[in-house]
Amino acid sequence: MNTKVSVIEDLHLDKKYIHEAAEIIKSGGVVAFPTETVYGLGADALNEEAVKKIFIAKGRPQDNPLIIHVCDKDVSLLVNDIPTVARKMMENFWPGPLTIILNKKDIIPSVTSAGLCTIGIRMPANDIALKLIELSGKPIAAPSANISGRPSPTDIERCVQDLNGKVDYILGGEKSNVGVESTIVDCTIDPPCILRPGGITLEMLREIDDKIYIDPAIMTTPSENLKPKAPGMKYRHYAPKAKVTIVEGNLQKTIEKINEIVQNYIEKDLRVGIIATEETKELYKAGEIISLGSRKELYAVAKNLFETLRAFDDLNVDVILSESFEEEGVGIAIMNRLRKAAGFDIIKV
Repeated sequence: MNTKVSVIEDLHLDKKYIHEAAEIIKSGGVVAFPTETVYGLGADALNEEAVKKIFIAKGRPQDNPLIIHVCDKDVSLLVNDIPTVARKMMENFWPGPLTIILNKKDIIPSVTSAGLCTIGIRMPANDIALKLIELSGKPIAAPSANISGRPSPTDIERCVQDLNGKVDYILGGEKSNVGVESTIVDCTIDPPCILRPGGITLEMLREIDDKIYIDPAIMTTPSENLKPKAPGMKYRHYAPKAKVTIVEGNLQKTIEKINEIVQNYIEKDLRVGIIATEETKELYKAGEIISLGSRKELYAVAKNLFETLRAFDDLNVDVILSESFEEEGVGIAIMNRLRKAAGFDIIKV
């Protein structure tokens, strides 16, 4: 397949590229495009054959549901009922990195929802994404624009690495400014439940409903029998080529343990990557060290996480050791992604 790649530097001057991409969506094709969370791989959510192309391009399991992206807060054509709490979330956080799970209408094909009677919907906070949806005249089903299981792309270069020759069009814009996928909240139950943490935090959502909670299963190894209600609940995700191990616990002990493990790996002629922070990067004695940013700025850490995992692929490391982060605010999303990237391989100190 011949993939066209276009980069939008000015939304008004380069709008023709969005028109081209929208025509591909209309005709049943597949387009990678930027959002504020990560880059997405989109197709007409109501076209069964088009949606199947997403799964083929990504190598994505068919039982992993997709998220539908819209450009308007009125989603009544797609879902059967919208609880008051869901409406409040839309008013407060749309457009933005929040996906709301609702009961779907039959207009949404089974392949889009992975056979579920529910569907996740969000309105992205990205001008290119919103214009693409508007011009296509279609709700767009879109997981992240990467090969399934790999770290999600936050810029066009990583999309091209993974999907060139596998999709019809790659539409580039600025680097994603959130850096982890959207928060997913199940509003088909009361109280609502967070099925995937993201940039909209538990604390923020509890301003809407103080009973909202996080599904405890999302931070543990998923069951083989799990039927995922939201993307990323069942399968290993966000994984670089190298094996990832997280060291959790007291920060000083974490640094000591990582230094100890690094030496053991070096003695075995293994190339080691270390995920560090601005506060700790000078304390490691060997290895390829990349700082995610300051521990005082967890949103910056989240923004840099996936690109850092991919950067270690560029460095051809054999193993990656990562510090852990405080599980509050967006730190919950960071640790959720790290644990999945590591396949829940964790050393406690």
